[in-house]
Amino acid sequence: MKRFIIAAAMGVAMAGSVLAEPVLGTWQTQVDDGAYAYVKFEPCGAALCGSVTRTFDGSGEIQSSIIGRNLVSNMKADGGGAYSGGTIWQPSKDREFKSKMELSGDTLNVSGCFGPICKKQTWSRVD
Repeated sequence: MKRFIIAAAMGVAMAGSVLAEPVLGTWQTQVDDGAYAYVKFEPCGAALCGSVTRTFDGSGEIQSSIIGRNLVSNMKADGGGAYSGGTIWQPSKDREFKSKMELSGDTLNVSGCFGPICKKQTWSRVD
C-alpha cells in the first residue's frame, strides 16, 4: 500500500509539471509550401503533443485532412525552455523526423532532423 501511495504521488507530481509547461497553447507554424497551420500543445501522458487545429493557405482558412492529427508527438521538457525526445510529422512528405524545440517568449524554434540534416521553423504564439 505504501508503494502505491508513493507511486501515485510521483504520478501527480509529474503530471503537474507537464500541466505547468509554458509551451502549452496554440502556435502558428511558419509558412511551408504556401500553407501554415495552428498547432495546439497539450499534455499526452508524461509528454507534450501538438495537434493541428486549423489550416490556412494564401487565400485564407481551408479545411484539410490533417486537422486533428498530431504534428508534434512525445516531446519532453528539458528545462529552461528546451524540449527534446519527440518527433515532428511533415505533412508534405508524410514522414516523421526526430525533433527538438526551444521556447523564447512568444517564439518557438522547432527543428526536425534526419541524421545530421535538420530543417528549422520559427512558430509564433496565437494564445
